[in-house]
Amino acid sequence: MKKILITGFEPFGNDKINPALEAVRLIAGRKLNGGEISICQVPVVRYKSIDVVKQAIEDQQPYAVITVGQASGRTAITPERIAINVDDFRIPDNDGIQVIDEPVVEGGPDAYFTTLPVKAMVSAMQSEGIPAMVSNTAGTFVCNHLFYGIQHYLKDSNIRHGFVHIPLLPEQSVDGSQPTMKLEQIAEGLAIAAQAIIDNDEDIQQGAGTIC
Repeated sequence: MKKILITGFEPFGNDKINPALEAVRLIAGRKLNGGEISICQVPVVRYKSIDVVKQAIEDQQPYAVITVGQASGRTAITPERIAINVDDFRIPDNDGIQVIDEPVVEGGPDAYFTTLPVKAMVSAMQSEGIPAMVSNTAGTFVCNHLFYGIQHYLKDSNIRHGFVHIPLLPEQSVDGSQPTMKLEQIAEGLAIAAQAIIDNDEDIQQGAGTIC
């Protein structure tokens, strides 16, 4: 039985809710074909976010980890391809920390690629009618910070990991200015993505690039 640990950030900024946390709560304990989903709540705080997920990994020893965060403006569930070694916070985190052009890990590599089969995950979600696409930027806030930090922590491990951004919920954009997705669809998409990780030791060969 392969455990898939899926983490969700707490609310941050001016939001009272974070779809990442709400979605993972909906699928906590979900049985998969050959696996099971466990979850972890993560603070939107530099370094603390990494420490919390590292502890969850130590405690649970999962087969794979999906770290999840919200992304205003995204129209689909977007597994990320790459994490960069830069913290450049446009707003303070939940502890009031705001840094500019500092490394996530001093002396670490410029970037890490995901070790999840992101194209297979996208294909599986799309086949079930859930909007999904590969993303090539995880930003420079705590989402990327956590993505990079956990990749660095797991660099010599067999545990697979990657980050997934999700759209806002309808209640987060009542004026219609931002694209949204229903909570139940987000949660189902994450469960499908988790199953795709179990089903695919290697990623599929399928175009997912962009021109710019």
